[in-house]
Amino acid sequence: MWSRKRFDISWRDLMVGAARVFFSPEPDGTARRVERFWPDPEHTLVCLSVRSGFDLLLETLNLPRGSEVLVSAITIPHMVKILEHHGLTPVPVDLDPATMAPTADAWRRAVTPATRAILVAHLFGGRIDVTPILELAQRHKLYVFEDCAQAFTGFEYAGHPEADVSMFSFGAIKSTTALEGAVLRVRDGELLARMRTAQAGYPRQGRLAFGRRLLKYGLLKFLSFRPVAGFFVFVCRRVGCDYDAWVNGAVRGFPGADLIAKIRQQPPAPLLALMERRFRRFNAERWQRHAAKGRELTVRLNGAVLCPGTSSTPHNYWVFPVLVDEPPRLIEQLVRSGYDATQGVSLCVVPPPADRSEQKACFAEEFLKKVVFLPFYPELPTRRSQRMAAVVLDTLNPQPLPEKPAVGSAETA
Repeated sequence: MWSRKRFDISWRDLMVGAARVFFSPEPDGTARRVERFWPDPEHTLVCLSVRSGFDLLLETLNLPRGSEVLVSAITIPHMVKILEHHGLTPVPVDLDPATMAPTADAWRRAVTPATRAILVAHLFGGRIDVTPILELAQRHKLYVFEDCAQAFTGFEYAGHPEADVSMFSFGAIKSTTALEGAVLRVRDGELLARMRTAQAGYPRQGRLAFGRRLLKYGLLKFLSFRPVAGFFVFVCRRVGCDYDAWVNGAVRGFPGADLIAKIRQQPPAPLLALMERRFRRFNAERWQRHAAKGRELTVRLNGAVLCPGTSSTPHNYWVFPVLVDEPPRLIEQLVRSGYDATQGVSLCVVPPPADRSEQKACFAEEFLKKVVFLPFYPELPTRRSQRMAAVVLDTLNPQPLPEKPAVGSAETA
């Protein structure tokens, strides 16, 4: 079984991380070294997670309660909760299937006198052109927050230089993961200084909490190996366990209640040490090869099935979504063929405010109903991705079986 997602971290990285739980350098100095990997370190801040950094940003900005924030219509539920915690109103802006981002006209139509900011997400490994958004924001004096959590391709891109804040995630299922952690690029130096001061007042997450995280993802990494994954899926089905729900729940960040208390922590010393190691060893060539395989898979599929977002460039194919009319049927066929596909449950469609029904995100809702995420990562061999494409095409366009010749016909004579 080719699991839905391989964790982009080696066993050696995990062992070094475990050692750092007990022996790690001073955290503040390590955080500064992590920030120096980025092209603009004096405008860079390391946080526990993108959720932590986004909450810290909104707490520091203190926008008027009731202000509207335009949001790419598909995001994770916690981003909506954080906006609402600060008394802000998220307003969804529907997506264009080609780029999985709102068009410039869609952003423009959504702006009202109550709008104070735009939160634009680069989804599924693609990177969109934010220049039209920045031009709109300049005309209306809006902040632009760039969510790059799914689009890290290396340190050459630290966010658009004109965006107010750009956020990168290195959580458990992200590229170049450190199992947690985020980097924010903040254009306004004075705003960054205030954010840094506020974060310094947070408690630091405990070393043992990060140690437990290492153990958890070590187990999940073991379960993602092909023979183990196949056996685990078989056992779950035999005992009536919902394997899909179990995996999605296991990798969910900050589960349970008290979200704000959980995210308002400084990153622990072993996490910072692991981030430094991952950044120092970043392999751009590996991801370039993976992107080439993603483009090849798109060519194989795109004539028969919609591959949303593939017009975004550059694109690292962090995940590979396709849209089909009957997701359960395709998932079942892929599982039978040894591919652990899923619809995923970690995303949500942002609901429109009660008085702004025209902002209902119709395509985003259709996307979540019809999407199937194919297993796709650098360790998946090209011939296996080609076989997976064949399974998808055969499922969506089955070839009729040849008719048996009638008994006594010329063909049987």
